[in-house]
Formats: sequence, structure tokens, C-alpha cells
Amino acid sequence: MESRSLVPHEPGLKLPIANVRSVYRTHDVERKLAKLPPREHEALRATLERMLERGPERFQVKPSGVPDMCTLYDELPNFTDALDDVKRHVALAQDAGDGLEVTPMLLLGPPGIGKTHFARKLAEMLGTGMNLVPMSSMTAGWLLSGASSQWKGAKPGKVFEALVDGQYANPVIVVDEIDKASADAQYDPLGALYGLLEHDTAGSFIDEFAEIAIDASQVIWVVTANDERCIPEPILNRMNVFEIDAPSPEQARRIARNLYTAIRGEHNWGRRFDPEPSDDLLDLLAELAPREMRRALMTGFGNARLAHRQEILAEDVPKSGNGKTKIGFLQ
Repeated sequence: MESRSLVPHEPGLKLPIANVRSVYRTHDVERKLAKLPPREHEALRATLERMLERGPERFQVKPSGVPDMCTLYDELPNFTDALDDVKRHVALAQDAGDGLEVTPMLLLGPPGIGKTHFARKLAEMLGTGMNLVPMSSMTAGWLLSGASSQWKGAKPGKVFEALVDGQYANPVIVVDEIDKASADAQYDPLGALYGLLEHDTAGSFIDEFAEIAIDASQVIWVVTANDERCIPEPILNRMNVFEIDAPSPEQARRIARNLYTAIRGEHNWGRRFDPEPSDDLLDLLAELAPREMRRALMTGFGNARLAHRQEILAEDVPKSGNGKTKIGFLQ
């Protein structure tokens, strides 16, 4: 699939758009549509007609320079190695005619340490949006690669949707908790990934519903897992693996402070609270996993507001972040 240069810089993006890339061939779609029997396969017909209406060209992120990632390093202090890898790929593309390509990455670590949050922040930096594929609920391989149009209720897969229905040729697709993919499925849930994670074969990915070659070679893959032992070796070999440790106490305090200021700044009611959290509150939050900090803080903000205080006290925050502790409200 070919790409051509485009100049505009879209407002709000931290990296400029500089390429347009065709993610499928219009001729293939027209030929497939012409072969469909009249008054049959209406869902497939509608999909192919939508492809012709939208056209094959999608924006492709093309950096003009290495962005300032200091904020990300500060927000995600335990993801330094993964951020370094992204920065290297951005540096390679900045002075070339190529779009940004990032080697598929596996973020390996315990639950709740911010792996999906990292992917979301990466997508925000690139400006391409994030498509989440939760493998813990995936029971069939067709969710990634589509199901044959011969089946009742069949539809395209997540990769097709991201590229054909989306705006970008290189979106961030997050395969979340890949180690929890069901082994009882009739079809291998990971089957499509063998080709999708290889640059050469991903360039002509066939969605089983549309049966049209799609260029998925530019997709930025972020895969998360808690346990690598459940991941097939050929899948592991296709990715850069980053072992993500739980943040240190000091890193956890920094994450908690950043989260406090972010929540306060995102809401109009935030102006009612102190600009900075207390040391006691940070000490308490640092004992929680990053995923649990937001829930604890939202409870703390609510309890402090009910008490007509501008400071969140330790007693405002639930003592357990496992979601099972009964949260009482101040009278």
C-alpha cells in the first residue's frame, strides 16, 4: 500500500501528520462487490460500500522531531525502558520520509501497575487514538480477524474496524491481558496475531468477513500480560518484552501526586480543593497500586466535600483498594 506526503499539522496533536497512506485497494473492493449475488450478503455489501464511500486513504503519524516526553516519564516512572524504546523509534522517523513504526511491545507485570494507562498515554501523545481488545473476555479468534460473512451475525474484526472505520493508518491497538485468552475457544484467539505482529505479512492482512487485503503493517501494537508462561513462544518472539515493576515508594508518591493534580484540574469542582495533596495523603496512596489510586482519590474528594473541607485527610480515603471494602460517607 502506498503513501504520499501531506503537510498540515492537526491542532491538539503532539506529533504532526505528514503522510497519507492507503490501507486497502479500491479495485479489490469493487471486484469483491461485483461478485456478490443480488439480494444476498447485505451486511457484507454494506461494509464494502462503506469502504468505497470512505476511500482507502488514512492519516499516518510522521514526527518532525522528538517530542518532549518529560511529562510521560514523570507520570509513568516505572515505564522508563518502554518510553525509551518509543523515543528511539520516533528519532528514527523524524528526518525520514517514513511514517512512525514501533516494534510491537509486551508490557509484562502484575495487575494494576498502569500497563493499559501507559498505552492510553502513548496513544494520546501520538494523537491516533487507542483501540482496546480485552483478551480476558475473548472466546473466539474472529474478534481480531473477523468472522466469515457466511455466518449469521458475522462482522469484521477489531483490526479492520480500527483501520477502515478509523482515521489513521497507524493506530495504537492494545491487546490487553493476552495471557488470559481462552484456551477453550473453537478457534485460536491468538491465531491472527502470528501474522499481524510480523511487518511483512501484516501488510496484506485478510479480514475473514470482508476478505479484502488490509495494510496493518503500520499498527502500533501494545500487548499487556501478567504471566508470560501462558503466551506462545512464537508470539513472544515477535515483540520487545518490557518487564514492568511495581513503582518504588518514591515513584508511587510521584504517581499519586500527579493523579491528584490531574483529577483536580479535570473537574470544575477541583478548585474547591488544595492545589497540593498532604504528605500524609501521599504516604497512604503510595501503598496502593496505581489502578487503585484514582478510585481512592475520588472517594477522598467526595468525603472531603461532604465535610466542607478543602483538604483530603487520611480518613477520607478507603484503607483498602481491592474494591471490597465498604466505603462509608461522612455524616
